[in-house]
Amino acid sequence: MKTNTLTRNILIALVTGILCGWLVNLYAGSAERAAEIANYLSIVTEVFLRLIKMIIAPLVLSTLTLGIAHMGGGGAVGRTFGRTMAWFITASVVSLALGILMVNILQPGVGVGLAVPPVNADSGVAAKAFDLKAFVSHIVPQSIFEAMATNEVLQIVVFSLFAGIGLISIGEQGRPIIRGLDALMHLMLRITGYVMQIAPLAVFAAVASSIAVEGLSIIIVFGRFIGGFYLALALLWVVLLGAGSFVIGIPNIKRLVMEIREPFLITFATASSEASYPKLLEALERFGVPNRIASFVLPLGYSFNLDGSMMYCAFASIFIAQAYGIDLTLGQEFAMLGLLMITSKGIAGVPRASLVVIAATLPYFNIPEAGLLLVLAVDHFLDMGRSATNVIGNAVATAVVAKWDKEAPEVLLPGEA
Repeated sequence: MKTNTLTRNILIALVTGILCGWLVNLYAGSAERAAEIANYLSIVTEVFLRLIKMIIAPLVLSTLTLGIAHMGGGGAVGRTFGRTMAWFITASVVSLALGILMVNILQPGVGVGLAVPPVNADSGVAAKAFDLKAFVSHIVPQSIFEAMATNEVLQIVVFSLFAGIGLISIGEQGRPIIRGLDALMHLMLRITGYVMQIAPLAVFAAVASSIAVEGLSIIIVFGRFIGGFYLALALLWVVLLGAGSFVIGIPNIKRLVMEIREPFLITFATASSEASYPKLLEALERFGVPNRIASFVLPLGYSFNLDGSMMYCAFASIFIAQAYGIDLTLGQEFAMLGLLMITSKGIAGVPRASLVVIAATLPYFNIPEAGLLLVLAVDHFLDMGRSATNVIGNAVATAVVAKWDKEAPEVLLPGEA
């Protein structure tokens, strides 16, 4: 009942936020005044997201370490990890390939009807060339406390993998630590319940502040690009849910969709995958995924399985090329797919990190970085869709891995024999 009430309140907040933002944009009197009001509105969203980030690090550390410790052996951990990464890599390739395919079919950048920025214009997005050494080094934490303080999810995942395997190896000596981590996990979930009470207010403020500044007209101006991207996302949802139903069955996939509607809406409205992590974990456990599987797969998914974000990187990069009249060869598009496979990992929780990935990708293909200015105005509206898609992708992945790992009876999903 509480879940239904919160979902209803979030939907109401979403609609009223759009209406309020539109009225502010219409009657504020000036763009500066509208931006000032939007800045005040965004305080609520900022506080909500900071509260969520306060929970993420201890929750990921406790749940993932416990999940590994409860698997009972290094062989089980290795099998689950292998199956998880196999799904993630396949989903990543499909997401990127579908994004490239759809942008080539729809060609939203051809005759876009917008003034193309000069090639030397500053996009305001810091771009750094991909550095393999820096990328690999950054994965490994030099201090777990630093990683938790900065919410480096990927680094926390690496430490938790070592900690969980270590707890398995020391046996009874690790029982007090396991009990402590279990208590920490339940504490974080209880705090999540408190924080979620203000979720509708955060949703209202996030949507209202965005519409107040940009107005509804911006959606019309960029309608072809936005519409094309959301069509591509919808097809990706069909592919992900279809693949999931093939593994766990159509009745289960329908029930999974019902269970994750709340974290999906929270993520869509706030444009933050992090915002729904605790609720998504709870939803998956309600669905029937054992805690040891959900707490293992989901943190990994937040670093390696960002399907919506990867599709956006591919779609937006080629959109910018089309806007400048640059024709990429099939070989270049395959090369872009491979590059984005690497550079898009570990970007969860970083605001607008997709823009940084795109900025780093464009120079490799002689596409003007200034083209980012074309998408900046509507990036928030696109971020809503791609972040929500990340929720769907990780939910399906977790349910699939639970099905594959059903050597133990408790891994059977409800409704299965």
